[in-house]
Amino acid sequence: QLQLVESGGGLVQPGGSLRLSCASFGITLDDYAIGWLRQAPGKKREGVSCISRSDGSTYYPDSVKGRFAISRDNAKNTFTLQMNSLKPEDTAVYYCAASQSCDGMFMNAMDYWGSGTLVTVSS
Repeated sequence: QLQLVESGGGLVQPGGSLRLSCASFGITLDDYAIGWLRQAPGKKREGVSCISRSDGSTYYPDSVKGRFAISRDNAKNTFTLQMNSLKPEDTAVYYCAASQSCDGMFMNAMDYWGSGTLVTVSS
């Protein structure tokens, strides 16, 4: 039933970089808007990146814009989140997701999502 699986989380120092990957099983990511959300302790889930299904546009909230970049490989049914200049505020469990639209994803209207990978940014 778990059709998206994240990997790549871990401990990184402030200013460092990580790349998260999402593998899919049994679904075709090309049929969906794909992206990433995160949830820090005591906070609501928030969208951090998305690629639109309709035109391929990418979306990022101001909190990560210029530091995070999403990319996809439809042939492999995978996508990634490159995270640079990481801050302690980025510490969270990160989830990859597929949805009908990026607007829907950022509102937590997701068709598929993984179980999460933990990113900890600390010195």
